[in-house]
Amino acid sequence: MIPKTFKEVIDLGDGREISIETGKLAKQAHGSVVVQSGKCMLLCTVVSNYKQADVDFLPLTVDYREKFAAAGRYPGGFFKREARPSDGEVLTMRLVDRVLRPLFPKDYHSETQVMIQLMSHDDDVMPDAMAGLAASAAIQLSDFPFECAISEARVGRVNGEFVINPTRAQLAESDIDMMIGASADSVMMVEGEMDEISEEEMTEAIKFAHEAIKVQCAAQIRLAEAFGKKEVREYEPEREDEDLAKKVHDLAYDKVYAVAKAGSAKHERSAAFSEIKEEIIASFSEEEQEEYGGLISKYFYKAEKAAVRDLTLNEGLRLDGRKTDEIRPIWCEVDYLPSTHGSAIFTRGETQALATVTLGTSREANQIDMPSFEGEERFYLHYNFPPFSTGEARPIRGTSRREVGHGNLAQRALKGMVPEDCPYTVRVVSEVLESNGSSSMATVCSGTMALMDAGVQLKKPVSGIAMGLITDTESGKYAVLSDILGDEDHLGDMDFKVTGTAYGITACQMDIKVKGLSYEILVNALKQARDGRLHILEKLTDTIAAPNADVKDHAPTMVTRRIPNEFIGALIGPGGKVIQELQKETETTIVINEDPVTEEGIVEVLGVGSKGIDAVMAKIDSLLFKPEVGSVYEVKVIKMLDFGAVVEYIDAPGNEVLLHVSELAWERTENVSDVVNMGDVFDVKYFGIDSRTRKEKVSRKALLPKPEGYVERPPRNDRGGDRRGGDRRGGRDNRDRKPRRD
Repeated sequence: MIPKTFKEVIDLGDGREISIETGKLAKQAHGSVVVQSGKCMLLCTVVSNYKQADVDFLPLTVDYREKFAAAGRYPGGFFKREARPSDGEVLTMRLVDRVLRPLFPKDYHSETQVMIQLMSHDDDVMPDAMAGLAASAAIQLSDFPFECAISEARVGRVNGEFVINPTRAQLAESDIDMMIGASADSVMMVEGEMDEISEEEMTEAIKFAHEAIKVQCAAQIRLAEAFGKKEVREYEPEREDEDLAKKVHDLAYDKVYAVAKAGSAKHERSAAFSEIKEEIIASFSEEEQEEYGGLISKYFYKAEKAAVRDLTLNEGLRLDGRKTDEIRPIWCEVDYLPSTHGSAIFTRGETQALATVTLGTSREANQIDMPSFEGEERFYLHYNFPPFSTGEARPIRGTSRREVGHGNLAQRALKGMVPEDCPYTVRVVSEVLESNGSSSMATVCSGTMALMDAGVQLKKPVSGIAMGLITDTESGKYAVLSDILGDEDHLGDMDFKVTGTAYGITACQMDIKVKGLSYEILVNALKQARDGRLHILEKLTDTIAAPNADVKDHAPTMVTRRIPNEFIGALIGPGGKVIQELQKETETTIVINEDPVTEEGIVEVLGVGSKGIDAVMAKIDSLLFKPEVGSVYEVKVIKMLDFGAVVEYIDAPGNEVLLHVSELAWERTENVSDVVNMGDVFDVKYFGIDSRTRKEKVSRKALLPKPEGYVERPPRNDRGGDRRGGDRRGGRDNRDRKPRRD
């Protein structure tokens, strides 16, 4: 018997709906829902251990996977099974994790898993936009200690109108692609890309998405109430001691405040804070240290955070001595690496990124093979964050989720500025060499300069900045911090990264930790970010004002040529013989694609220097060569025959035609070699297809003056009948032939 189910439906306002259902699947999980829109179905399950883990953080895992069966497809590759998550899945995991994690109690340390699976796919529904809704709805059905329902929604703008959860087709026409995560009361996360929009337009998009999220949060609450709201589980909270907290605060606050006000460098400041901490710990007896060691450290960090925040709010000063809107010193350099196609260094304070650019053909495009999307990227960016960049030694275990996320943000920031007619596949790699502040924004800046150094004709240069926010709800004070340090990232109420040109925003990423942030403060923060962006942009353009006109001498040049479909086979040759030999002879890379609309062949030729490319273009020209009737062409003799000479068009090597012995000269020619020899070059006139022989006809004699007294011989068919009749055989009548025996 099918169990009883509970369901809520959310109206998106344009005929589309999202339903949330529970009670049928995965009932041993602590909470499970199926979220559906159209034919797209997500199953989300949540489980959290009842025993607290022996750690001082929340061991939360958010896992999002797309099953290939959902789209009726097999996994690619030899191993026909879903394996490690794709970058697209990792990015969805990060979007959901960033909204959920702050809503668990700080002292809740039970291992928790949120698993979201795409079980059925719909081409008109983008499943990542519903992942946050599914996760929160499942948690609402559980007994987890969780602050409130949240949801996430994508917002686009098509023809000036905002759209919630647009289709992929709508998104292609949209100038905004943003994901917003929020509760009914507060916006908590924003991430996306834009087509140079203003700060006010971005804020309006966030407001629009928030209104839709409020409806989705209300639906989750109704579903939980109908299903039967569970009592929140009991768990062992962290130990607290108010007297100890006050004592540590009193011992630490003034000393930390003084060090913070001194405006020192990162390592000097960290050493001073550590010394204060050790002094405070030493002021307790060995017995107290053994009993309260963890609490002393915890309360010290609270006092440190309070002192640093107060310094900024009260005096407008920061840890390194800067004012709130001041940018750290910047220096840049391009063309640093001699062998790369493009390179640039961007250094801002204690953050440094070295970017490289590599140019290639469509064969080097980044292939995306997900159940929800198949395609390729002709521009992509990879971000590497080695441990030495922060002065640490730790194991390297593949590409982290953080590296995937930061690289994607920088890629979104830059990709809109790569022109649509750029013939290359472009790969940018950012190597973070130092980090104290936003290395992803340093990646955007170094990436911009490296692209221009490589000769990629960017529409406009892009810069990026990381911002922070400190607020005091009681006094109403707040401070927006430009170009935040790593320490300021942790102690603030909002950290956000904004990239853009001089004309508008191209990408953003925000994590908002304070409830009920006003849109007025948000707009002010974005405007201060714009001032910082423009300051940094000026430093970039001082280093390299515009893209180099050409690629470097050692970098490949790309030439693209379209050819009619019927010539593709001739260029490739049997078994690829022609194209392979041509690539070897010219030292080029040749890629042939077919235009899906016109069915023309798109030939990409990549080579260093013009010699090889010119040779390939000449080969293509020769394939496409069609002589015109009545035109004169220069030819070369390449083969001698008894009845004529085979000649090759000089302007179209490989194109041959027979020059018949009768067309060599006006005089009767007994031997071809009496008139021409191998290698001779001369002009011929093209007469098109001969009606008698059905072959192309060219003539040398047509360009020569007739000899004096020359008498034209009558045509052969005037000398005794048709050559196809019996006269050819000595006048015998074919009708007298005996019948053929079987």
